[in-house]
Amino acid sequence: MKMLMAVVDEQCKEELEVRLTRAGVLDYTEIPRTFGMGSTGPRLGSRAFPGTSAVVFSLVEKEDVKAVREEVGALCADHDAPMHLVAWDVEDLATEG
Repeated sequence: MKMLMAVVDEQCKEELEVRLTRAGVLDYTEIPRTFGMGSTGPRLGSRAFPGTSAVVFSLVEKEDVKAVREEVGALCADHDAPMHLVAWDVEDLATEG
């Protein structure tokens, strides 16, 4: 199993959710309105540094990662806002016997 984490401009969050659904990802956890510093500069939700990001997590089967990456990767091409998609191996301990 893989844990996917997407960090995206807050304005692109709904489109990310649509693309995840298209890729068959129906379960995810979202942390909206996150602050930080990245390649586009500070995103602090303030007058001086407007803008925020959203972080979306989801567990997917290893064989589904490629389809998710292809569907979600198109988001970067369609918008002028960077997105980061990270995957790492995890164990779902809730379903382990």
